Amino acid sequence: MYKKILLPYDFGNSFNNVPDQLTKLTGNSEDANITIFNVIPDSEMADNVKYHGKHFDEITEDKIKALKPFLEELDERGLNYTTTFRAGRIIHELLEEIKENDYEVVVMSNKRSKRDIKHVLGHVTHKIAKRVNTPVLIIK
Repeated sequence: MYKKILLPYDFGNSFNNVPDQLTKLTGNSEDANITIFNVIPDSEMADNVKYHGKHFDEITEDKIKALKPFLEELDERGLNYTTTFRAGRIIHELLEEIKENDYEVVVMSNKRSKRDIKHVLGHVTHKIAKRVNTPVLIIK
């Protein structure tokens, strides 16, 4: 099974099906590690600094709190994971993360919270799947 998995986490998508799929992908191997990766867009950073006086560390603390239910599901399944945050342009930062590390698979959720979106794949999912040589698993 896969031992090094990248999971770009988007707070706008539903990740309800993802823990079950990660369990299958890792085969419950203790050697497997999932990197939960979130990019804080420049616009969000600027808004938080300007209107709330929050900087990168405080924003990541808030995001970790928001991630807690998802992380608890991973803990219940005995999955090993690390969380990583970066600030910048989402696609650029994701491509850099994939390039810098030797991931075996990139797992992306495509179940959007908004039903009225006309495209099958989201913009980021489409760009990543198109531009990387690493296998990309898109979970509905």
